[in-house]
Amino acid sequence: MLEKEKETLAKRIAGEIVLSSDPGKTMRKWREIFGISQTELAEYLGVSSSVISDYEGGRRKSPGASTIRKFVEALLEIDERRGGNVIKAFSRTLGSDFPTSAILDIREFAIPVTVRDVVEAVKGEIVANADLVDRRIYGYTVVDSIQAILEMSADEFLKLYGWTTERALVFTKVTTGRSPMIAVRVQGLKPAMVVLHGVKNLDGLAVKIAEKERVPLVVSRAENEGELIARLRRLAGSVEERVIR
Repeated sequence: MLEKEKETLAKRIAGEIVLSSDPGKTMRKWREIFGISQTELAEYLGVSSSVISDYEGGRRKSPGASTIRKFVEALLEIDERRGGNVIKAFSRTLGSDFPTSAILDIREFAIPVTVRDVVEAVKGEIVANADLVDRRIYGYTVVDSIQAILEMSADEFLKLYGWTTERALVFTKVTTGRSPMIAVRVQGLKPAMVVLHGVKNLDGLAVKIAEKERVPLVVSRAENEGELIARLRRLAGSVEERVIR
């Protein structure tokens, strides 16, 4: 299934690992994007969990081409056995950076950042679940909340998640924050954090939903959408520089 997408994704993963200044950390990022435990990956590869842990922790020398190939093949094969959700998510993004006009920007980080990093980037204030500031974030999606309401079906809402739900969903043109949080609640898939931009009067229900779902909720004080997106892109760019440095 999706052979072209698999090949493209495999090249993307392998390329990131080869070019990374910390290959082990990049391997961990991709393992976690695929939602595969160290134990499951080790069993597939026929090695001990400590081998995977040592690579990810930088305690083994950088993996060679053969190890990287086996690692990538394992991720894709395990994903296919589970229904190919990550491969399918990747295929939805091929050919367009913006699979729906409601998406203003969508990026995956070269290595994960934290909720704290995103909060700083968006000039944000955490209004729910401040104890989760160290949660790992693998990407972000900036959404025009009005366009999303007008044009997106329930199935299309899944496009907001890119390759992984472990990301920040950033909603613009927000008045109270109630509608975005209700949408997150009813969809079943939870993002790693939600950012609201343009809030005039934050709704208490939005905060309660975030607390119940254990999703960090952030209000951005960026001047406008342009500044918001520019600051997020700078964050993504700084992460890429650290990887290739």
